[in-house]
Amino acid sequence: MSPEGKTLLNIIILGLGFMVMFTAFGTCGNIEQTVIKSFNSTEFHGSGYTSMAIIYAVFAASNLIAPSVIAVIGPQLSLFFSGLVYSGYIAVFIHPYTASFYTLSVLLGIAAAVLWTAQGNLLTINSKDSTIGRNSGIFWALMQFSLFFGNLYIYFAWRGKSHLTDKDRQTVFITLTVISLVGNFLFFLIQRPDPEPVSTDATESLLPADISDSSSGVPSQSLCTQAIDAFKKSIQLAMTKEMLLLSLPFAYSGLELTFYSGVYGTCLGAMTQFGEDAKSLIGLSGILIGVGEILGGGVFGILDKCNRYGRNPVVFLGLFTHIVAFYLIYLNIASDAPVATEEGTQMKAFIQPSVTVALICSFLLGLGDSCFNTQLISIVGFLFRENSAPAFAVFKFVQSITAAVAFFYSNYLYLHWQLLIMVVVGFLGTLTFFVVEWTVGNIRRDSDYDSI
Repeated sequence: MSPEGKTLLNIIILGLGFMVMFTAFGTCGNIEQTVIKSFNSTEFHGSGYTSMAIIYAVFAASNLIAPSVIAVIGPQLSLFFSGLVYSGYIAVFIHPYTASFYTLSVLLGIAAAVLWTAQGNLLTINSKDSTIGRNSGIFWALMQFSLFFGNLYIYFAWRGKSHLTDKDRQTVFITLTVISLVGNFLFFLIQRPDPEPVSTDATESLLPADISDSSSGVPSQSLCTQAIDAFKKSIQLAMTKEMLLLSLPFAYSGLELTFYSGVYGTCLGAMTQFGEDAKSLIGLSGILIGVGEILGGGVFGILDKCNRYGRNPVVFLGLFTHIVAFYLIYLNIASDAPVATEEGTQMKAFIQPSVTVALICSFLLGLGDSCFNTQLISIVGFLFRENSAPAFAVFKFVQSITAAVAFFYSNYLYLHWQLLIMVVVGFLGTLTFFVVEWTVGNIRRDSDYDSI
């Protein structure tokens, strides 16, 4: 197989591994607050929103050490061991206890930092400047198929059920745990790419064996030194002008991630006006979000239609679709839906609630999210190619901090306040992204750059 074919296969395997694993975890996150409300147990007092806030808070802090972990054991093993923690978190819901639920939330935050930094590292070292946009789109589209499969299962399993029994919960989460474990083992199929003519940084290697230069017989830096260097690079990159400007779109991606992956599904399940199928709408909404994600990843990544115009038009489209979705959600969903009890919301929406409008909003949320994330992955991979692991760690650090804050305030803030926060941050983040992309445009004119 040619070197280019091998790297493309690695991207596809990486995307498939995330697709299978997040078929389980993404579905878990989408339904967990609804499931927790239905527990027939007085021993459990957890909150799905609080759990997610803990996960993303720990995620944020752990991003500072994630490059060090990858420098020591390599991205492949980092993906596998982190994936095992994801499986453990899902398994907690089979027989839930408050202590184990929150303990796994902390461990998952650490694992998530390592997982996503390793993903960005692998994506970058299997890409060139001319393929980083395409590969970002391929990975994103494949991973977002997880929203389709997992939520399709939830839709049919919960259709017509106004209350979830313990058996319903256990059946779903045993299935999701097994699926997650299968995804973890797919990461072992990733191969080491052929070396490039120029030497690369030690932290950019695929396997731990690359940490030393065995061909020359000269020992490399100690693992401890590499770990410390990776940490220092993360701090240095966070202080660069480009990273500071990108912090706002990073932050917005965290806010809208919280909304579409947890809050919006909970809102739909709380809308008594949707009838007995309100719970199953959570699954159907997830499917439509997935369709939007896949479409966006395909059009703006795989087909690479917008490269001559840069990334700005795609990001602007993402902001526009989200603002339209937020406005329709504001009209269609009752304001107290995010904090309603299992009995459902007691307030009325501004218009007669419509399932069709709700599902259109789901699609728009997914499409807008894919616009932002494919371009963020692409621009970070291009600007910080030689320091991809620390750069993606900074990206996830900012994203996870805002996601943690958003999951925390989702316990208390009504829907209209949450939407207003996202509109303001999204608008400012789009402006700062434009500034960075104009900088990239200047670099592109002096290079062979041909990406999104």
